[in-house]
Amino acid sequence: MTVEEFIAQWHDQDSTIEVHTSGSTGTPKVMLVEKCRMLASARATCDFLGLQRGDTALLCMSVDYIAGKMMVVRAIERGLVLVDVQPSSHPLENLEKVVEMGKKLDFAAMVPMQVYSSMQVPSERQALATIRHIIIGGGPLDPSLEQELRQFPNAIWHSYGMTETLSHVALRRVSGSGATPWFTPMPGVSLTVNDDHCLIIDAPHLCPERLVTRDVVEMEPGTQRFKVLGRLDNVINSGGIKIHIEQVEQALAPHITQPFLITKCPDPKFGEIVVMLLQGTEDDVLAVRDVCHLVLTRYECPKLIFAVPALPMTPTGKPARSEAASQALSLLKN
Repeated sequence: MTVEEFIAQWHDQDSTIEVHTSGSTGTPKVMLVEKCRMLASARATCDFLGLQRGDTALLCMSVDYIAGKMMVVRAIERGLVLVDVQPSSHPLENLEKVVEMGKKLDFAAMVPMQVYSSMQVPSERQALATIRHIIIGGGPLDPSLEQELRQFPNAIWHSYGMTETLSHVALRRVSGSGATPWFTPMPGVSLTVNDDHCLIIDAPHLCPERLVTRDVVEMEPGTQRFKVLGRLDNVINSGGIKIHIEQVEQALAPHITQPFLITKCPDPKFGEIVVMLLQGTEDDVLAVRDVCHLVLTRYECPKLIFAVPALPMTPTGKPARSEAASQALSLLKN
C-alpha cells in the first residue's frame, strides 16, 4: 500500500480500517479498527511530544503496518509536514526533501534496526542527533546501542505497544538525564498483570476490550511503570529453571559480533534445553561457546550451538521464533 492509497482510504466513507495484528496478544489476525480510535492515539502522542501544526515528521516505515499508518494519521490530526522516504535500514541517508524546505525534522519513528544502521554512518548519526523527538518501537533495544543513545542531545524514546493498541501505550526516555529502564503508560492507559506476570492493558479510548498480552513484565512497586522481561512464549523451562530467551540474548549481545538467536529444543532429561543459532562457521561456534560460559549462568548456557548461513527473521526484521525452534529441532535430528 502507498501513502496516497492509505490517505484515500482514510478519507473514504468507512468508519473503520483493516489492520493485521502482530501476535502480541495471541495468533496473528486481521482486525477492523475505528478511525476515531486511531485519531485518539495520534492526538495523545502529539500532545505528549508537544508537536504543533507545521512541524516536520519523517515517515520511513511501510504503511502496510500499524506504525507507518499511525505516522500518517498523526500528520493528518496535527497538521504536520510529512516527509515520506523509502523504507530501508538507512532512512536518513537521503533527506533532500527536508533540506529543500530549509527545515530540520521534529519527529521520527523508527525500528531498532534503522537506528542501529544509522549509527554506523557518521553523517546519518549526526542527522539522528538533530531530530527533536525520536520514537523507537517494534522490539527491544540492544544494551550497547541504548548506552550510545543515552549521550544524544535530543529526546529519544523507546516505545511499547502493538497493533491492537494502535501503536504505543507506554514510553520510556532513552537519552539524557531522564533516561530510565521503566516504561510509563500514556494518559488514559491502566496496567495490571495476571498470574503469569503478563501485562494486561486497559485503554478504552484505543480498544474496547482489555488486552491480555504475552509479555512477561516486572511492575515497579506502587506505580504503573514496568520493565519487559520477555515473551511468555519465549520462556525455556529447563529442568524446572525458567529462562527468558530475550534476557539471554541481551546478556550475550555486547560480546558476540555475529548475528545469533537463542531458541529451544525438547530434551528427554531437562524437558527443554537452550539452543543457539549462530550466523557463521563451525570455527565461530568454538569461540562463541567460550563467551557463553564466561557471560551466562550454567542454566542459561546453550547446550547446543548450530552454525547456520542465515537467521530466520520476519518481514519486519524481528526474530522468527517459531521458525527458529523448528530449524533447531531439524538440525538436532540431523
